[in-house]
Amino acid sequence: MSHSFLRVGSGRVEYEWHHGAVDARPEGDRGPALVFLHEGLGCRALWRGFPQHVARATGLDAFVYSRPGYGASDPIGPAVSQRYMHDEALNVLPKVLRAAAIAEHILVGHSDGASISIIYAGGNAGDGLRGLVLLAPHVFVEPLNLRSIAKARDAFERGDLASRLKRWHGANTTYAFSRWNDSWLAPEFARWNIEEYLPRIRVPILVIQGQSDEYGSNAQIEAIERQAGGKVRSVLLPECGHSPQLDQPQATLNEIVSFVKSLA
Repeated sequence: MSHSFLRVGSGRVEYEWHHGAVDARPEGDRGPALVFLHEGLGCRALWRGFPQHVARATGLDAFVYSRPGYGASDPIGPAVSQRYMHDEALNVLPKVLRAAAIAEHILVGHSDGASISIIYAGGNAGDGLRGLVLLAPHVFVEPLNLRSIAKARDAFERGDLASRLKRWHGANTTYAFSRWNDSWLAPEFARWNIEEYLPRIRVPILVIQGQSDEYGSNAQIEAIERQAGGKVRSVLLPECGHSPQLDQPQATLNEIVSFVKSLA
């Protein structure tokens, strides 16, 4: 593993590589890179080692980075934006891939990261995209997830969430929280919808969601299954909330390994 910074536009983005086990892939074949996109309050470190396990199990190299304004990356643009996920997908992600010299790739996105993956795949993907792994994705707004996001605001303002996030985001803590929470809770965000990108996605998709996901219902999966232009495999995990990679790490790992093998 190496941890460093990339220059992306006018700022720096923190990243790390996890190199895949040589004996887990055909000789001489490095395959596409796995690119991990974190959730709305996440960062490089909050994947908590999961990308390393995926790299070892699949033999593929894993690239993990903190989006601008998260972790140790430099913030860019306004903290609150109704199109922040579009900006990440259509402007920032292509620049990150170029800066990291990543050609063939599989996106592994969690929550906001999964939504960003959908917009990228349906709107700005180059020839190098090979597949999508979507963990607890959102394609439209539901009352369920707005209630959970409102609870997070209360925990940030009146509880210990701010102090817990500061461990991971440091000086970016308020920016990172506002970019996610204030954007989602703005009245105009109720109309946010990215279903238009689904028919344009031609690569295979793996969707994994927890049965007890407090931020989204099965309607998200059903919308992807119904409209995606590529083949979709969906998995609903029992005893699992909004973070399959943390709540059910082995089951999630097994599904990703099987999906990657199917792409080969």
